[in-house]
Amino acid sequence: MKIAIITINKDSEDLSRRLKAGFPNANIFSGKLTLYGALKNLVQNIFNEYDALIFIAALGIVARVISPCIKSKFSDPAVVAVDTAGRFAISMLSGHEGGANKLAFLTAGYLGAQAIITTGKETHKKFILGIGTRRGISSDKVKKAIKQAIKNKAVKLEAIRLAATVDLKKNEAGLIKACQDLDLPLIFISQENIRNFNGNISKSEVVRRHIGLDGVCEPCALLAGRRTKLILGKTAQNGVTVALAEEN
Repeated sequence: MKIAIITINKDSEDLSRRLKAGFPNANIFSGKLTLYGALKNLVQNIFNEYDALIFIAALGIVARVISPCIKSKFSDPAVVAVDTAGRFAISMLSGHEGGANKLAFLTAGYLGAQAIITTGKETHKKFILGIGTRRGISSDKVKKAIKQAIKNKAVKLEAIRLAATVDLKKNEAGLIKACQDLDLPLIFISQENIRNFNGNISKSEVVRRHIGLDGVCEPCALLAGRRTKLILGKTAQNGVTVALAEEN
């Protein structure tokens, strides 16, 4: 996916550098808020040149600058808006067809933000997978573990909103490919958030010894949603641990 990150001020430029680490092939464009006409021209020039645009700006600003460019959900790029405090990543345009919903989850994961999805199909999904893996795991092993775990709880894959893991796994190719193959948005929870989590989870001395955390799959499942509860505790299979949480 060819991604453009568009900033409007110093705060958004700081966030863009954090996003660049997650999307290394993305291009960053600076459109100063004080030069609204220049920002609008910038967007018009690049709108159809990219698969996705991530704006770090207020939703109203984004709406105004993209409105002259919008044509069809089947051809428009995905558009995600992030507030300049880095709290929310909002899927704004081409949520399903253009992939903005998935992009919002990824963006939120890289920034430690909350993804906001308003399309009806997504808002009725209420299950979240937490996943931990050993290093160098194959995608087939991850997929097998996920399918077995949700089968145990009679949960359909289509009912899972997203998968979550620790940010140490951002470059774990097998895990990333498995989630892509299963059409599951994958987000990354920071080690700090997991370390500070006070919920009741199964603790692992092995995990603590290797990465300094009490666990991965259970806290990730619980932290990735709102008002979550575990409906399936940690299950282990061939180097993969999986937990399943439900949002209430």
